[in-house]
Amino acid sequence: MATSTAHSVNLADAMVMTPPPMVDYLVVAPLVIGFVFGALCLMTRKNTGRQPFIAITGLVLMLAADIGLFWHVLQNGTVVMTMGRWLPPFGITFAADMLGAVFALIGGIVGLAGGIYALDDVNQTGRRYGFYPFLLLMMSGITAAFLTGDIFNLYVWFEVLLIGSFGLLVLGSEREQLDGATKYAFLNLLATTLFLLAVAYLYGTVGTLNMADISRKAASVRDTGPLFTIAALFLFAFAMKAAAFPVNFWLPASYHTPRIVVSGLFAGLLTKVGVYALLRIFLTLFHVERDMLAGTIAVIAAVTMVTGAMGALAQNDIRRQLGYLVISGIGMMLAGLALGSRTGLSGGVFYAAHSMVVMTALYFLAGIMGERMNGFALNKAGGLYSRMPWLAAIALVLLLSVSGLPPFSGLWPKAYLVKASLDVGAWWLAFAILLTGLMTTIAVGRTFAFSFWRERTGGEAETASPQGAVSGAVVGSLVGLTLLTVAVGIYPEPVIRVTDRIAGELLAPAGYVDSVFPADMTPTQGEGGPQEGETQQ
Repeated sequence: MATSTAHSVNLADAMVMTPPPMVDYLVVAPLVIGFVFGALCLMTRKNTGRQPFIAITGLVLMLAADIGLFWHVLQNGTVVMTMGRWLPPFGITFAADMLGAVFALIGGIVGLAGGIYALDDVNQTGRRYGFYPFLLLMMSGITAAFLTGDIFNLYVWFEVLLIGSFGLLVLGSEREQLDGATKYAFLNLLATTLFLLAVAYLYGTVGTLNMADISRKAASVRDTGPLFTIAALFLFAFAMKAAAFPVNFWLPASYHTPRIVVSGLFAGLLTKVGVYALLRIFLTLFHVERDMLAGTIAVIAAVTMVTGAMGALAQNDIRRQLGYLVISGIGMMLAGLALGSRTGLSGGVFYAAHSMVVMTALYFLAGIMGERMNGFALNKAGGLYSRMPWLAAIALVLLLSVSGLPPFSGLWPKAYLVKASLDVGAWWLAFAILLTGLMTTIAVGRTFAFSFWRERTGGEAETASPQGAVSGAVVGSLVGLTLLTVAVGIYPEPVIRVTDRIAGELLAPAGYVDSVFPADMTPTQGEGGPQEGETQQ
């Protein structure tokens, strides 16, 4: 005869029993908005007139959610949400600290500027074949990568953003695009495979995928587990994604091939995801291994920035030159990681935020220049100042900013990085930063002189595009990003306070860990569960 036995199950041992505040849903709101509006664009792909309105509405809402999240984190600290009400590390965790919130916010600004610029840059065919759905998919993947607290899901979001970026890269199916997409896809898939292998080894070593949990358990397995080897694998994988030396040759071979708006978004966002991952992994998970690899990272940073600037000097095509400037900037960000001090990390994060805005704006500028000059070749450039003096003013601001000259946003992070290098006696790294700034100034000064000061003569003048009004969408997105770099350059104190706080949080990962595993969430058998959490069997 069967008998029933009552078992008391306390769900509080494994689940969050109190609903999170509504404001905490901001940590997942940008992701949900991106997917919903991307799906709406996909459903209306044949209505090319309605798609931009839907997409830009979605991008505005994503940016609003990013702003709300940034303000929430600024006021209240790290925001954590674990899916399915599970206690971490059992559920998939999203955790927005100040680093993730700032990167998501700047990414939202750049994404919205790209969506507006595309109103003119992407034709009806491009819209019909999915530009806006791919854009929203990529933006969702980028934002989620900045906010995830699970290292395997960082891999998943990399895959999501890569799917979107592949679609944007081949949009148009021109021979040059397909060639660039092949190089881009092969190197990124190789990096992703190495990333997945590193995640597998890490899981086999520590038995968890939650980043905060990995940080807690790393010390106990450091003497027995191959953490240095795993850290080196992560370094190689993310250095490839960030386009650091010597695995950076794919970037200048592919970034000049798609539409200008796509190149601008790639330059502003994609490599910064790799930089973010390096900061997160080496300062939250593997700070001991970062100290061991600091010299190697410093050498990679110096060679990356110098070779990037040298590549920019050697280019005749404006788009290829900008690709090398992206690479040079990655070296600056890696220098902050290599230094590992509060000043160095603050400068590296500041430079990343600056680069996201300025590099996107430079590609947008190049789009207008190329259209007015019937191409991007410097040896055939000229005559822009007499026809478009306002564009010359914007170009001067952006070119001075990317060179790190006052009074624009590029000055302050370089000053921080030089100071941090000298503070630890790394005079050679400070020299590399200053040399890179000098070579960058020469490279962009040559571009400005050839394109704006020099007059087109003879047959070149005859082939120039007729003077015509630049669309409001193009001007608005370019001017908005330019004003941002001017404002930060003139009044950098708020940004410096934020980046200093980010550096402090990165150097004290216990705060991030405690936000994910607060003391009041540690389960105690038989305590804390409401009566309705008990079931009878």
